[in-house]
Amino acid sequence: MKGTFAALLTAGGFLSASLLAVPVARAADVFTLSSSAVQDNGILATKNACSDKQRTPNCVGENISPPLAWSSVPDGTKSFALLLFDPEGRAPAGVSHMVVYGIPADVKGFAEGELSKPSDKFVGGKNLMGVGIYFGPGTPPNTDWHHYTFTLVATDLDPKALEPGMTREELAAALKDHVKGSAGLITRFKHPS
Repeated sequence: MKGTFAALLTAGGFLSASLLAVPVARAADVFTLSSSAVQDNGILATKNACSDKQRTPNCVGENISPPLAWSSVPDGTKSFALLLFDPEGRAPAGVSHMVVYGIPADVKGFAEGELSKPSDKFVGGKNLMGVGIYFGPGTPPNTDWHHYTFTLVATDLDPKALEPGMTREELAAALKDHVKGSAGLITRFKHPS
């Protein structure tokens, strides 16, 4: 449990660093990320797990990204970045499952499966698997729950300001001094063995 808590704190570092850079919002105006398919600390469906069985036998799903929506966007937002990170994966480094950015400010969310394929609504970065789209959970059998943190970052950058192919770490550096606010959603998944 102690290791899991430490891993979650590390994963939340991106979110925490972003939140320290912005003024505190009133409760009614809290920037929020949500999903109609999974609640905060809820369980991702098996269909949300990765499907690339050639890459790893731990893939048991269909790689369908869950639907996501956000509200109460901070003033001055020009674009969003959206990340998915598993702090327990490949300990102690964690696994970056999705890095997308350049999402225009008028986009209010993504439908189920929309992040699983390239789109003109976002610029694809590079996750651990080397792709710029959603790559679902692939936890090994007989392991405890992994936590998957979706982090949405509101920025003052033009949607076309950043080049494709940035990693999570490169994106964090590029967003320095450009964050307007952050919102997160923590989900869980465990191999159904």
